[in-house]
Amino acid sequence: MDANNITKHYTNGDITVVWKPSLCIHSKKCWTGLPEVFDPRIKPWVKIEGAPSDAIAEQVGKCPSGALSWFRNEEKEG
Repeated sequence: MDANNITKHYTNGDITVVWKPSLCIHSKKCWTGLPEVFDPRIKPWVKIEGAPSDAIAEQVGKCPSGALSWFRNEEKEG
């Protein structure tokens, strides 16, 4: 598998966080802003049950590279 095409999905049943590692610029905004969910020291590094969906969505929205995105599970990823 091409490392540039890897996409990971993490879901809590309500929302799904999408991570595209090839886009990540390691700004640290995700894990410094919401360490209960994002912790690069462990695998998997996204613990989706660590915070309410709205808090996760808000933090993911601060990702400057677009490596992290999210969608509500009743909606299509887009």
